[in-house]
Order: sequence, then C-alpha cells, then structure tokens
Amino acid sequence: MTVVSVPELRNKFSRAARLGPAFAALFLVFALSNSVGSLSKPPPDPRAMMMVQEGQLALSRGDTDGAIDAFEAALALDPGFDEAFVALADATRAQGLTGKSIDYYRRVLEGDPRHFGALAGEGQALAQKGALAKARRNLAVLQSLCGVNCPETVGLRMAINAGPSASLAAEDAGAAPLSN
Repeated sequence: MTVVSVPELRNKFSRAARLGPAFAALFLVFALSNSVGSLSKPPPDPRAMMMVQEGQLALSRGDTDGAIDAFEAALALDPGFDEAFVALADATRAQGLTGKSIDYYRRVLEGDPRHFGALAGEGQALAQKGALAKARRNLAVLQSLCGVNCPETVGLRMAINAGPSASLAAEDAGAAPLSN
C-alpha cells in the first residue's frame, strides 16, 4: 500500500483546482459552438416580406425594374432574406442578365445548398446560357431532394429541354466571323 503524505495531496488538489475552471470553460465553448450551429435562421423582417410581395406583383405586371427595386429594398431591410435573393435573381434573369442572376442564386446556395428555388433558378439560368451539363447537375440534385414531380424539378426540366434562349442564339449567330 502506498502512503501519500499530506503535502503531496495538497499539491495534487491545488493542481486540479487550478485546471478545473479551464476545463469547464473549454467544455462550455464546445457545447455552445455545437448548439449555435443547429439554430435555425431568424424569421425574415415583415417589412422585407412586404417588399418581396410588392416586387412579385410588379414582376407579374411586367415591371421588372420596379420589381428589382422592391427586391433590393427588401434586401436592404433584411440582408439575409433568401427569398428576396431568389426573387431578385428571377427578375434579373427575366431581364436577360443570366450571369447576374446566377450570382444571386449562388449566394443563397452558399447558405442553404438544398434551397429548391435557388437550385431550380440557377439551373434555368445555366440552361438559358447554354451550360446544359451544369443545369442537368442541378436537375439531378433537385430530383434527389424533392422528386421528379416537384414544381421546381418540372420547371428546370422544361428549361433544359428548351435549350439556350433565343436571344442567346441570336447573339451567337451575330458573333460568327464573316467570310471573305
């Protein structure tokens, strides 16, 4: 049997007493960091939601400039509102600015890679640009997430079947070199 003297016990106890708070603090940091990652996004600002509705109404009337203004105002009110980014991307795509719309869709997909609207919209914009292989990748992801009959999947499939937009085809025809 080993006999431990009182000074040795005090030394071991004081070491544990010194390190205990540090271990407790590390435990709290890890526990909190894991729980923060599982929190959902806060609800969007109601004013931003109203601006998105106003923009969708303007877009349905054919006023893409007014719609874009409303969507940008919604993003000024709530910069993290994904639906405002998707709506803005849809409006810029309607103006023929597919590159800009792809950027907006990708901003949403960085935060939520499973966002159906952003996946479908990006795929449709890619199909309009003629990047059909990339659009088909989005289609495969959408089919695995929401099925073949999901509205986003159906819309993307139709855009892929339609191929590049007519305006893009006209631009490509105009860019052909002239013969001598």
